[in-house]
Amino acid sequence: FWGMFLVVEADGRPLFIRAKETRAMTDWKEHGIRIVRGNELDPNTPQTPGMTREAAITHARTGASKLWAGKVVVGPAVRSGAHHHGELETVIFIVRGHARFRWGEHLEYVADAGPGDFVYVPPFVPHQEMNARSDQPVEGVVVRSGQEPIVVNLDIPSPEPGNGDAAKDSFHSRE
Repeated sequence: FWGMFLVVEADGRPLFIRAKETRAMTDWKEHGIRIVRGNELDPNTPQTPGMTREAAITHARTGASKLWAGKVVVGPAVRSGAHHHGELETVIFIVRGHARFRWGEHLEYVADAGPGDFVYVPPFVPHQEMNARSDQPVEGVVVRSGQEPIVVNLDIPSPEPGNGDAAKDSFHSRE
């Protein structure tokens, strides 16, 4: 049995909450938990040079309707160009490696993240991801608040020393 909670009131004040027992009419085998194995990730998602994204949780694969999740790998000593993800909120969990993030109108703010750290990127925030090490990739789990793979490249030069931003690719739109 699975049910909803009903508030039972006495004299207009809540007395207690109890579960109303109802028989579920859902086929939980077909509409329950989905497992996407690590070797089943889908690379057919927008890419950025130096970064590899692979989708795990999408509407097409699992029936998810309000979020997208996948894996991202940033190659050693690689940095992306400045971009944002439109109205989407993004969370990145760093699994391995040492990431550096820049954000702001001129990418003037900087923070580093390592294994076990969560990174939150609010909607429309200009940012840049980098691998702060030259000897190993950064691996992370990405979760976004919507199904659209929005990536908008921005023409903001990086203040980070190096050889320049990664090249733009055909998946990314321009503002």
